[in-house]
Amino acid sequence: MDNNIENSKLQVAPAAIGGTVYDESEQSGAPDYLLKVVNLKEWFPIKTSINKSNNVYLKAVDGVSFNLKQGKTIGIVGESGCGKTTLGRTILRLYEPTAGEIIFDGTHIEKLKGEALRKLRPNFQMIFQDPYSSLSPRLTVGEIVGEAVRTHGIVPKSEYKDYIVDIMKKCGLQPHYFERYPHEFSGGQRQRICIAKALALKPKLVICDEPVSALDVSIQAQVINLFEDLQASEKLAYIFISHDLSVVEHISDEVGVMYLGNMVEFGSKKALFSNPMHPYTQALFSAVPIPDPDTKIKRIILQGDIPSPAHPPKGCKFHTRCSKCMDICKEVEPKFKDYGDGHCVACHLYPQD
Repeated sequence: MDNNIENSKLQVAPAAIGGTVYDESEQSGAPDYLLKVVNLKEWFPIKTSINKSNNVYLKAVDGVSFNLKQGKTIGIVGESGCGKTTLGRTILRLYEPTAGEIIFDGTHIEKLKGEALRKLRPNFQMIFQDPYSSLSPRLTVGEIVGEAVRTHGIVPKSEYKDYIVDIMKKCGLQPHYFERYPHEFSGGQRQRICIAKALALKPKLVICDEPVSALDVSIQAQVINLFEDLQASEKLAYIFISHDLSVVEHISDEVGVMYLGNMVEFGSKKALFSNPMHPYTQALFSAVPIPDPDTKIKRIILQGDIPSPAHPPKGCKFHTRCSKCMDICKEVEPKFKDYGDGHCVACHLYPQD
């Protein structure tokens, strides 16, 4: 880690974010975006020494920036180990950010602690990948959904049960499930319980960490439709983390592609799926099966394994697996630039000036 990493927590240079340039002056007045992530880093120490310059860090998230509007969805895709889940957890302050800024509804939350952070927590929630492991087996559905409601005083005690039952109904759960336990439900029903648990706190932002990857296709469709219905009625903003590009294409307004802790491409769903610019994005999209036996896709096979985030390659992190690699890619890190209509790419194949 750089010796100045602590200082970078206090001051971050303007960066390209989803086609815009973030500036401190934008903080005045009502925020245009519900969430602004600016040059966010999450480095985990794996080897420390008295001389800090000899420390070794696993760079799980290494300078990610984007903006998210209320009522919109950003899909985050990439291989396992690229930092998608760590990004989501860092935004929610489940991990302490190493550097960068997280601006939620006009408030910097990257430095908040204690009671100040606790008061804001109901506004941003997370739905985890495995619904069963995120539900307490000792609590009934009513207790699971209502535990945080009671803690944060969302509704008066006299309205508590009616409120919980109403939330359950919105999420497709029958009122008589109130007294039942998680082991009595199917995978899809458990995921609905997790959604109800998050929705009960009246959040503005929900981070969905592969919420349908463990479900059957028919159940996936039901849960995704539920996400869309809730977004329309509650004006929720989603960060939707997934490996399934067809799901991301269906539910997202904008899409970000991550590789080894960095955002390599970001843009509108239409721009990204119709014209993927980064070689890594092109390789990902070539792997998506098309349900037409007469259509042939030229599959791009990536050579080798993803490098270690503790010892990332010099220059462009993708150059060790890129078929279009040039000499400059091995030495100079490409700039994350907007090439029109908010379509941002970090690649030397395109002008860097």
